Amino acid sequence: MSPTFLQILLLGLIQGAAELLPVSSSAHVIVAEKFLRLDPASPEMTFLLVMLHTGTMFAVIMYFWPAWRKSFFADAVRFKSAAGRVVAATAVTGTVYLALKQVIVKIFMAGGDKAEIEQLFSNLWLIGGAMAAAGVLILVSAGSQNRRNARPEVGLADALWIGALQGLCLPFRGFSRSGATISTGLLRGVAKLSVEEFSFALAVVLTPAAIAQELWRLLKSHSEAASPAHLAQLAGPGLAGMGCSFVAGWVALRWLSRSLEQSRWQHFGYYCLVAAAAIFVLAAGGR
Repeated sequence: MSPTFLQILLLGLIQGAAELLPVSSSAHVIVAEKFLRLDPASPEMTFLLVMLHTGTMFAVIMYFWPAWRKSFFADAVRFKSAAGRVVAATAVTGTVYLALKQVIVKIFMAGGDKAEIEQLFSNLWLIGGAMAAAGVLILVSAGSQNRRNARPEVGLADALWIGALQGLCLPFRGFSRSGATISTGLLRGVAKLSVEEFSFALAVVLTPAAIAQELWRLLKSHSEAASPAHLAQLAGPGLAGMGCSFVAGWVALRWLSRSLEQSRWQHFGYYCLVAAAAIFVLAAGGR
């Protein structure tokens, strides 16, 4: 069943807000889709997810551009240093993700010919567990956010650790990417605003690859619903959903920045634990 216009707008708001807060957008979107009786794995939803991700990516770029221009693009030396750290972190992310994906598919999914890690994405028990793990990580790191001797910028070793945690959380819907990366930077002793800027710089690099992967899955489906004519009908509502995800993402980023500045990072950890408990209840009820 194709999503209605109102459903697309609702998912855009949920995706935009939760994508950029450390509370896992995928967990919220998947639960919302189940309540709306939509299939997260359908070509229509894959296409819509691509558009919503694009909206949040533009929100990140526009929100952080003034800060990045001062810290990353001030001169050639700073740009080279920042680019090197982003590339190193992304390389570690890809290595960890691909290795973990192979372990999950080959061992835990019995390595069937058609086994894909995406088959786990709608498993509420796994989503709840990943969300609970993210909540614990955020709470553990919250005590580090006000260090007086915090380093003013992300070093190479910090970038490698952040990249590794980012790769670890990618296969698991519910394990917030921003929650994992910001928490890792805080635990490493980096100043909170520097960690935030670096975390979302990684997101801008990672998002196009995620969008390309979703589009490839869509093309591989070869279903009637994935035909250009059918997807063209979703383009208009999808653009509206993209606009909603952009606006919601912008507001979410302002909220996140203020929460870090005002030492309220731990509140997101508590939220993740409560949300994980709610997801477990849904899973037990057979939703």
